[in-house]
Amino acid sequence: MLSDSSVPDVTKDNIIAGLRELGISSGAGVMVHSSLSSFGHVEGGAQTVIEAFMEVLTPEGTLMMPSFNHGGAFAEGAPGYYDPLETPTTNGTIPDLFWRLPGVYRSLQPTHAFAAWGHDAERYTKYHHRTITMGPESPLGLLQADGGFGVFVGVDYASNSFHHVVEMTLEVPCLGQRTEACPIRLPDGRLVEGRTWGWRERGCPFTDGGRYVDEMQSRGLHRQVTVGNSQLMAYRLQDCFEVIANILTHGKAGFPPCSRCPIRPRQVAETVPSDWDRENKTLLPDSPAWDY
Repeated sequence: MLSDSSVPDVTKDNIIAGLRELGISSGAGVMVHSSLSSFGHVEGGAQTVIEAFMEVLTPEGTLMMPSFNHGGAFAEGAPGYYDPLETPTTNGTIPDLFWRLPGVYRSLQPTHAFAAWGHDAERYTKYHHRTITMGPESPLGLLQADGGFGVFVGVDYASNSFHHVVEMTLEVPCLGQRTEACPIRLPDGRLVEGRTWGWRERGCPFTDGGRYVDEMQSRGLHRQVTVGNSQLMAYRLQDCFEVIANILTHGKAGFPPCSRCPIRPRQVAETVPSDWDRENKTLLPDSPAWDY
C-alpha cells in the first residue's frame, strides 16, 4: 500500500484507539499479521506498533506473531539450521523485531515457529516442536481453543496462517504430519533433528485460493477500522474455523471436499517417515523431539 503524504504520522495512541474500536481489550489473546508500511509513517516504527498492542492487551493478555522462515534457514548460502536466537523471520518488520524483544518466547519449530508475549506465551510455544506444525496443540491452535482473535494490520486473509490450523486439525491429506526433517540449533548449542509439515505439491483451491473470505464478509464475522493508511481487521478464530471447516468438508464452487481431492504432500530431499502417532495424537516413542 502506497503512503499518502496527506495523512498525518501515526502515533501509538492512534493505533491503541483503532485496536479498541476493533473490540480488542485487556486480557485478550491475538495473533497478528502485519505490514508496517501500510500505515504510512509510524512515529517510532515497529516498536510503537508492538507497544500499542501490549498496552491494549496488558500482561494478562497474549500477543502472538508469526516467526516463520519458510525454509529460508535451509536455503543455499543460509546456515542450514534454525536457531530460535538468531534466525530472522520473513514475515515482515514488525514480527522480526517482536521475537527479539525481552519477555518474548519463540518456539522450536524449524520452518514455522511462533513468537508470543504475555500471560500464555510460554505455554503456547513451549512444546510446539513436539506437535503438528499448525495442529490443535500448536501455538495458534491453543490460542483458538482459548477464544483468541486474529488481527490483520494492512494485510488481508491471503496472509492468514490460521486456515492451516483448520486444515491440520481436520487432517487434510495434502499436508504431511511431521514428514520433513530439518536441523535445529538449540540455545545450549546442540544440533538436533526438528520436524515440520510436508507441504502440499500444489495450492489448495479453498485456503490458498481464498475461497472462504466471502463467507467471513457476508456473515459479518470481522470488524474493520482505518488507522493512518492502514486497514485493520479483527475476527474470532473460532468463527473462521467453522467457516473453513464447512468448506473443506463439503466443497465449494465446483471444487470437491478434501476427502475427494487428489493433492498430496510434496516429496523433497527432506521428506522422511512421520514420527507422529495419528491414532493417539502424540509423538512416536522413538521421536528425537522427546530429547529436547
